[in-house]
Amino acid sequence: MLDTERIAQQAGMAACADHGFNMTIEIAMQLLGRNSRDADIFLSQQFGPTFDAAAVRERFKARYEEALFSNGIPVKAGLHTMLDWLESIPLPKAVATSTRHDMARKKLESVNVLHRFPHVIGGDQVVNGKPAPDIFLEAASRLGVQPKHCVVLEDSEAGVRAALAAGMTPIMIPDLKPPTTELLSHGITVCPSLEAAARHLAAKGGFKAPLI
Repeated sequence: MLDTERIAQQAGMAACADHGFNMTIEIAMQLLGRNSRDADIFLSQQFGPTFDAAAVRERFKARYEEALFSNGIPVKAGLHTMLDWLESIPLPKAVATSTRHDMARKKLESVNVLHRFPHVIGGDQVVNGKPAPDIFLEAASRLGVQPKHCVVLEDSEAGVRAALAAGMTPIMIPDLKPPTTELLSHGITVCPSLEAAARHLAAKGGFKAPLI
């Protein structure tokens, strides 16, 4: 929903550089969709015992939030079209994000869409982050529906794999990283935008599945 991947990637690379570590674009791309805990573990494995994950995390947080809230958070094309359509049906929905819960709510509030979601689940509220299915299973539980009846809109490979592991139907709207051939082999639907995803779902006719 929010066009923040590039901002987060730049902040992460700069935070690592501030502490003397070179986060290459290849490393940065492997962080997409991961929660902060899993990202810290991954980076510690990449950079070794001298990597201070907590210090780099704090520096990243400062850089990221300054970039977000000083310039305003851009939203993905078609976001409001999608939300308007969902509410016209109406279709139950939830946000399930790798971002920690308090930050997710703050970001959604800043673009005036928080009130449109009855449930927001953050990456710090589940044991295992994406690509594990925990966060989507929690979302389905809060919506009071079976996972097999849920559709997930995702922009990351980790998120799509989490949706598949949860037994849900993913629709991928790629951001920085296009889907791999192996991921496409699972028969997932790929749409270029949220507006296109809304048209795809509407074309099914009588679509009543909860959306995450």
